[in-house]
Amino acid sequence: MSNHYQTLGVSRDASPEEIKKAYRKKARTLHPDVNPSPEAAEEFKRVSHAHDVLSDPDKRRVYDATGNENGNNTGFGGGFPGSGFGFSDIFETFFQGAGGARGPESRVRQGQDALINVRVSLRDAVFGTEKEVTVDTAVTCTLCEGQGTEKGTEPETCDVCHGQGHIQRQVQSILGNVVTTAECPSCRGFGTVIKHPCPECYGEGRVRQRKPLTLKIPAGVATGTRIRLGGQGEAGTGGGPNGDLYVELRVNPDETFTREGDDLHATMTVPMTAAALGTTISLETFDGPQDVTVKPGTQTGQTTTLRDLGVTKLRGNGRGNVVVHFDVETPSKLNDEQRELLKRLAELRGEDDAVGETLQNTGQGFFSRLRDRFQD
Repeated sequence: MSNHYQTLGVSRDASPEEIKKAYRKKARTLHPDVNPSPEAAEEFKRVSHAHDVLSDPDKRRVYDATGNENGNNTGFGGGFPGSGFGFSDIFETFFQGAGGARGPESRVRQGQDALINVRVSLRDAVFGTEKEVTVDTAVTCTLCEGQGTEKGTEPETCDVCHGQGHIQRQVQSILGNVVTTAECPSCRGFGTVIKHPCPECYGEGRVRQRKPLTLKIPAGVATGTRIRLGGQGEAGTGGGPNGDLYVELRVNPDETFTREGDDLHATMTVPMTAAALGTTISLETFDGPQDVTVKPGTQTGQTTTLRDLGVTKLRGNGRGNVVVHFDVETPSKLNDEQRELLKRLAELRGEDDAVGETLQNTGQGFFSRLRDRFQD
């Protein structure tokens, strides 16, 4: 014979409430309506029998004294004889917290959040801007003002559930007649039926519409930045409040600049002669033209920085920088005069012997050597 205390998982000095609570917990997982396996059915019988004995003060007294019970009843009719665990307790056991006693659902529900993608230029990301966008979304129906009913009519009480929103059915089980609760199929749980729906929204209380919005884009945004517009999402049903609208930004590539964090990078091509002699070149930035100094002897890959002309910091103060990368251009076509001048320069620099010379891989090219000569 199994130990009834172990079957319920309680101590021998457990109170009647603890025994009742332990039974309910096990019954929720072992009842045949929940778990149809043969093993669960047998275990449920043992659990129910243990509860029948331990919940009866007289039976429990005899069981504690002898290890056996007299007159125990393992039948499972409409209740548990002598246990005080009647039909209302059965109903509570299986449907507590499952909506068995809930009322009708409200037609008023909040709308869903929405997400749209918006593209902006790099300039707009640097300084911020306002942008007009159009959103295809659900808006409150103006004809019925979100009620979903034809003008002059109202929702009527459901004839099936009589306004409860749910219906109850009796299911025969080893515990007797167990009541189950389900959503009313006629009113879908609302307790009322719209017999005269609005001709514009067909009872939804909202319609689809293209809605214009003015979007304020702060300075410093980047691809992937999201902006939340509270209450600008889809309208709710039954006149419910709007959800939120999230705008995810995509920054378009720029012809001149690439972005790294808050810095902007640009590449300027410099003629070989200008790189050797030094010069000043104008660069068109987002703040207008800026003079860029090319120092004498500038090499490909070298950089110079224009401070505080980069992207405005999204969080914090100030701006990043503009970093200019130099690409020294070697002439590919020379006329006779230009070629003679370069030969003359090579002679003056003592580099005429380098013409046609096979250079060893010393890590220095011709222009690296030319730079070294300029620095002599």
